[in-house]
Parts: sequence; structure tokens; C-alpha cells
Amino acid sequence: MSNSSRQLAEQLHERFADKLPAVIDAVGEVTVEVACEDLLEVATALRDEPAFGFEMLIDLCGVDYFHHGRDEWATEETSSSGFSRGVEAVTAGHMGAVTEDLVVEKPRSTRRFAAVHHLLSISTNRRLRLKVFAPDDDLPVVPSVIGVWNSADWYEREAFDLYGILFEGHPDLRRLLTDYGFVGHPFRKDFPLSGNVEVIYDAEKKRVVYQPVSIEPRVLVPKVVRGDQVDSVDLAQPVEEPEATEEQAAE
Repeated sequence: MSNSSRQLAEQLHERFADKLPAVIDAVGEVTVEVACEDLLEVATALRDEPAFGFEMLIDLCGVDYFHHGRDEWATEETSSSGFSRGVEAVTAGHMGAVTEDLVVEKPRSTRRFAAVHHLLSISTNRRLRLKVFAPDDDLPVVPSVIGVWNSADWYEREAFDLYGILFEGHPDLRRLLTDYGFVGHPFRKDFPLSGNVEVIYDAEKKRVVYQPVSIEPRVLVPKVVRGDQVDSVDLAQPVEEPEATEEQAAE
């Protein structure tokens, strides 16, 4: 952590101690978590108070923590420990040597969807990541910050379109990137890789129609080449070279 990030983390903890469940300072970046009911109050203070001065929202994105860090490639989950596979070994192909170095984490709560706000203070040249979790996984709703940072408009529409996160108070929450007839939210971890429907032109009806997707689902599992599948070479034994042909001997 840098001195600047440490100082910002201490200021945030001192100012919002009862409203920030987590203040994390890692690799020179500060991330704070705020409850839904406190988001607008904290966001307004971060923008208006001179000690912070985060007058610009440079990005807002959705995150789906569906079974985050639990299992392996065979499922939709990923590891939160920086490895390609989950912490808990559940398949025969799990790397046993790596497992010894992993610390099994406590099971995560049911919090699945989060909106992450990336803030910039032009006056102090500091950045802050503000995270808020939706309290309900089945109907994820978080407050809209468009009244605090007007640039949140299309960012919130994108998060709604791709993750299905509803932003309460947004004046025009519509899909932004997918088609009007699109079914589901494509960035959710449980969304099928091939989608739900496909669009084709029907020559008989002379118009575009939607129909169930005809692509066969497949699992994207990285191929692992193990030692027993590779021809081994004993370096202690001399390598027999092929006999030279008559033309090669003449040369």
C-alpha cells in the first residue's frame, strides 16, 4: 500500500466508521463497501466534502459473485485466491501440489450481485472503489447514484442490461447493448454460453423471427496436458541417430 492510499483508507474509516462494513487498502488501491440504505448519503459526502472531493464517477459496473471461489472448471465458479481452479478440490484433475499452498476460505454469504462505482478526485488525484451489494439475489435492487454523479446514467443501464441489477430512482432504465427481444442477462454466471434464443430471417413470413437457439451447449474447459500423456526421454541414454542415406553420405 502507498502512503496516499493508507491516508485515504484512514480518513474513510474515521469519517464513515459506522457506515462502511469494509475498508480495504491493497496494492495502492482503496475499496470500500457500503450498505444500500447508506449509499446515497456516503456518495454525496464523498463528492461534496473537501477532504475527499470525488467529483467524478469514471465507471460503474456490475459483478456476479455466483458461487465465487468454491469449485473448479467443471462449474461456473472461479477462485478468489488468484488460481485458475477453486479452493476446494472436487475433481480428480485438481492440482494436488497447489492445494497444499491454498487456504480454504469460509463460505461466502448469499450476496451475489454488486454494483461497483469507480470514483476519481481531480483536485487530489486520488481514486476510490465504492461497492454496494443488492440485498436480494432473486430481485437485485440498489439505489441509483445518477442524482449524485450524472455520468452514472448509461453505466447503470449497462449493468441492468448485462446483469439484471435494478437501479431504484433511475429515470430511464432500459436495455442498452442487447436487442429489445433479448431474453435474460448475458453476463450472469448461470447464463447459458449459447444463449436462449437466436434471430433468423424467415423467408416465408418475410421478417426477422426469434426461435430457440440451435447451437449445442458445450463446456469451455481448458485442456491440461499431464505427464502420463507426454512421451518421456531418458537423458542418461544416448540418442540413436538415424542412418544416413546414400545421397547424404556422398555429400
